[in-house]
Amino acid sequence: MVGTMFSFSSMAVAGREISFALSPTEIMLYRSLFGFVIVVGVISVTGKLAQISMRSLRMHLIRNCAHFCGQNLWFFAMTIIPLAQVFALEFTSPIWVLILAPFLLNERLTRMRILSAVMGFIGILIVARPTPDAINVGVLSAASAAFFFAITLTYSKKLTKFETVGNILFWLTLIQLVLGVVFAGLDGDIAIPDAKTAPWLLVIAISGLAAHFCLTNALAIAPATVVIPMDFMRLPAIAVVGMVLYHEAIDIWILIGAAIIFSGNYLNIHAETRQNRNA
Repeated sequence: MVGTMFSFSSMAVAGREISFALSPTEIMLYRSLFGFVIVVGVISVTGKLAQISMRSLRMHLIRNCAHFCGQNLWFFAMTIIPLAQVFALEFTSPIWVLILAPFLLNERLTRMRILSAVMGFIGILIVARPTPDAINVGVLSAASAAFFFAITLTYSKKLTKFETVGNILFWLTLIQLVLGVVFAGLDGDIAIPDAKTAPWLLVIAISGLAAHFCLTNALAIAPATVVIPMDFMRLPAIAVVGMVLYHEAIDIWILIGAAIIFSGNYLNIHAETRQNRNA
């Protein structure tokens, strides 16, 4: 999850840096293209190409269509509102995961998990402090992205029970490459990367793959309702990044919200660890 945090933060910075030249769908197109080449190359070199299977194609389609929608909304929101606010609103995903997990993953919804999610959500509201005047298309995009990311995470957990990480990443990049070509080409004009944007696209592709690799492995080891709250640690990290690189202000409310988020996360992890030790 530490690798996931670093990778998503790197992708956010790279996406912000090239937003002036490429649309979100074009960014997703080239991210998936670079990622597909990397994934196929690694799988071929390691001799695991034969492991690629279509047995769970329906689940891969649902997962990656949801992720494509969420990722486009995420990149779009970053061009309008501060990075910390994007990440804060994105972190409502665990609330949706908690709602979806009992139905799709058969995971028990304990009181401590509910408390952890509620504390995280309270912390997010303190950080974002949404008001009627502050609600705009960027806020709505980031909030909608959270729902689609929750679907992605839930189906990731289902797939890790019987799919290899390589197979998951293969279909991730291939399906989103096809979606990227379709939606980026709707207007008949796909921008071509230049010397300035190509390096940032490579950063997005590598960090995106690294994030999914780390997150998929984490979900394979622990329940989704334990893994996902750990992702809250991205919030204070990206707030500092936004301050240093883009002069986005950090105030005491961000620190208070982050402290509440961390506390809820710690309580959940402590309870899960104690329960596993007793078992």
